[in-house]
Amino acid sequence: MAVRSAGGARRTHKVPTASIRYEGGPVREVLVRQLRVADFAESTPWRAVRSVHGMTHHSGKYSSATTGGHVVYESRLELARLLLADFDPTVQGIFAQPCRLAARVDDRVRHHVPDFLLVMRSGTVRVVNVKPADRLQDPKIVEALAWPGELIRQHGWEYEIWSGADRVLLENVRFLAGYRRRSVAPEAEVEQAWEQLVDGEELGLAERRLAGDRPPEEARPPLMALLWSGRLRTDLSRPLSGESVLWRCCS
Repeated sequence: MAVRSAGGARRTHKVPTASIRYEGGPVREVLVRQLRVADFAESTPWRAVRSVHGMTHHSGKYSSATTGGHVVYESRLELARLLLADFDPTVQGIFAQPCRLAARVDDRVRHHVPDFLLVMRSGTVRVVNVKPADRLQDPKIVEALAWPGELIRQHGWEYEIWSGADRVLLENVRFLAGYRRRSVAPEAEVEQAWEQLVDGEELGLAERRLAGDRPPEEARPPLMALLWSGRLRTDLSRPLSGESVLWRCCS
C-alpha cells in the first residue's frame, strides 16, 4: 500500500487533501501537508448525526467539559473514547468527524472520515479511529484504517486505533463524568475540600471528616469534582469506594 501525492493539468485538485465543513455548510479543502489545528476552528462534524428509535447503533451528542459544547458520537464505543478524552487533563480540544481525507492509494483515490481529532496541551495532535476489536480481524477493515494512519503520521501527527479500555476504568470515569460541570459543586466547597484533604486519606474517611455534622454524602460532590478535574487522583483500575485512597496531583 502506498499513499502519495497526485495532481496534474486535467485534475481540478490535488491529493492528499482534507475537506472540512464549517458552520452554515461551506466546505474548505486543504492540502494535508498544509493542514493545521487552526483550520478546524468553527468547524462542524462532517456527517449529520441522528438518533432514531430502532437504530441498531447508538448515536448522540455528549456535553463536553473540555470543549464547553456538544461533541457527537455514533456508537457506545465512540462515546467511551470520548469520555476518556474529556477526562484526560492533557487534552484541550476535541473534534468529532473533523474532516474527510482524500488520498491516492494504490492508483485510486480513497476517502475516509476519522472519528475524532484530539488537540493536546503539549501541542501534539492525535487522530483517533474507533473500531470494535472483533472487526479488526477483517483484513478489509485493517486496510481501510491503515492508509489514513500512514497519511496522518507522514504529516507529523499521532494516529490511534482504539478498541476499548478496562471495564472498571470506564465505569469509574462514567461515574465521575456526572461531576464534570462546575454547577454540581460550588467552587468554594471544591477549594475547601482541596485545602482540607489529607494526602493518603481514604475517600470514606475524607467524606465523614469534611461533612462534619452533615451526612457524609453531602461532602462527596467536591471530592468527585476534584477527581474529575485531575487535581486529585486515586486508583481507577479498582471500583471507586469508601476505601479508595486520595492523593493531590497539582494545585
